Amino acid sequence: MKKNSLYKGTLQNIILKLLSKEVKMYGYQMTQRAKELTEGELEMTEGALYPLLHKLEGDGMITSEIQEINGRSRKYYLLTEKGKKQQAAQEAEMRSYLFNLNTIFNI
Repeated sequence: MKKNSLYKGTLQNIILKLLSKEVKMYGYQMTQRAKELTEGELEMTEGALYPLLHKLEGDGMITSEIQEINGRSRKYYLLTEKGKKQQAAQEAEMRSYLFNLNTIFNI
């Protein structure tokens, strides 16, 4: 991640949310979608993204599948049921957090 260190603590939430909106995504697609949604403010690096994807997969939050696209292998990530539940819980927690920040900072 490049621009804002505040994103660092929410990267897992961001990945799970991106996956909850799509059936499946590959890593580069996630980085580009996050960048697009934040108008360039969030630039996830491979060094930040892939270790977290491996951790989420190890924790059973996501699963992956390899597909051949134009003769090249591409690894897609999908939310598991456990991941869907975790994403919903994290989103509720994030909403509460943002509400409290808004109260404090009057944003």
